[in-house]
Amino acid sequence: MSFPMFFYGVLWLCLLLLPLLFLMMKKKKQNKHLPPGPPKLPIIGNLHQLGTLAHRSLWNQSKKYGPVILLHFGVVPTVVVSSAETARQVLRDHDLESCSRPLLVGGGKLSYNHLDIAFTPFSNYWREMRKICVLELFSTKRVQSFRFIREQEVDLLIHSISKSSLSSSPVDLSEKLLSLLVSITFRTAFGKTFQGNEFDEGNFQEVFYAAVTVLGDFSASDFFPYVGWIIDRLTGFHDKLEKSFHYLDGFYQKVIDQHVNTKYEEDQEDIVSQLLKLAERNQTEHDEVQFTQDHIKAILMNLFLAGVNTSASTLIWAMAHLIKEPRLMKKAQEEIRNCVGKKGKVTEGDIEQLKYLKLVVKETLRLNPPGPLLLPRETMSHFKINGYDICPKTRIIVNNFAIGRDPDFWKFPEEFVPERFEDGIIDFKGQNFELLPFGAGRRGCPGMYMGLTNVELALANLLYCFDWKLPNGMKEEDVDMEEESGLSLSKKLPLNLFLSVISLALVKIKE
Repeated sequence: MSFPMFFYGVLWLCLLLLPLLFLMMKKKKQNKHLPPGPPKLPIIGNLHQLGTLAHRSLWNQSKKYGPVILLHFGVVPTVVVSSAETARQVLRDHDLESCSRPLLVGGGKLSYNHLDIAFTPFSNYWREMRKICVLELFSTKRVQSFRFIREQEVDLLIHSISKSSLSSSPVDLSEKLLSLLVSITFRTAFGKTFQGNEFDEGNFQEVFYAAVTVLGDFSASDFFPYVGWIIDRLTGFHDKLEKSFHYLDGFYQKVIDQHVNTKYEEDQEDIVSQLLKLAERNQTEHDEVQFTQDHIKAILMNLFLAGVNTSASTLIWAMAHLIKEPRLMKKAQEEIRNCVGKKGKVTEGDIEQLKYLKLVVKETLRLNPPGPLLLPRETMSHFKINGYDICPKTRIIVNNFAIGRDPDFWKFPEEFVPERFEDGIIDFKGQNFELLPFGAGRRGCPGMYMGLTNVELALANLLYCFDWKLPNGMKEEDVDMEEESGLSLSKKLPLNLFLSVISLALVKIKE
């Protein structure tokens, strides 16, 4: 048979079978009760409807189509849930069926970083890494062992801000609080101060910010498997991601080598030392998952990417809300100053007595959750949400931002009202699905306690040591609260405030 005849034969066979195939697909679709959603375009699906701020675009879609909607981002079916009840079904009732992760290229799935535990599918490796994070690195006892680091770094922050009282320039709180979190995390992880360490040529902070920025960008490979990498190459996304992560990989390797060469003394309590001890113990116990230096680098990557920007943005949002509400600012300051007295600074031992401060933090996390969209999950088997069929290999996104502003649950949801939590019924530890700043279920954030401790200590000292005011001529309603798209929910414009120091004599800081 000649090639043209063969070709035409196949073509006629396809034409004959096409109606049958159409009927089979229609029947298959009719057998499933899929969630509603907006119409999609060929190839790109619903990507054109995401907008600049995806969490707000998806929130608007949920207002029209309901708390469970089906979208297609490229060729990827994605279900978005936007209510506490639907989040409960995903994160508790069907946690096991939906706790895997899609292989996201834009989520750091390039080169060595395939070990990044935040983006790793459900597996024995993921179980072991999470166990290490929960029991060894972020346990209450371990976090408390870093107390002296947090208190010293906050002291340095207060000392730095106090110098601004001698000038007529405002304090850029956005820059200072981000630097604070980098410094705390740096010392906690590596046992070295951020400034003047022997590992860095002065580029770490710059490259780290670049990595965070590029992770929040659009990656075609996430939505168009097999062909999206071409677009990522053409747009430069691939090269930017590779450059940042290769630098960080090399940096982490320098730190690990230095710890190995000095045999990480027994009294060293930084995270790298602890992880090297675990790796050494793992080799002798012949565990199912061998713990290597690549695993250590993956955990360090998660620590910085998940712990720095999220805590810094929470602090910035809290101060922004308080400067807009002078009555609430005064209430929080009076509580702290009455509790601490003339000690000169707030220590972690004081925090548990500061009930209103904790309400301020909780309300900030409701209105401005660090992750407005929880990291996407991928379903491993069929189940139902609100009666809708959810098929295997479907991505599920929990719209944390929409849940925190749901008018069916929250009274005056757009207003900053810390007092709404005074009854103590709603908490953020994963049992109350109306408030999910740290997620819930198997994929809940293991670093919750560390993040909260950093935020509460820094915020308490900012309110204790200084009285804050807006630039001359600026009113409370003029404070810009616009959000910026990215990996975490950051304030778009820097928060610049003036201050008056209560008493520098009270701020006991060693020069």
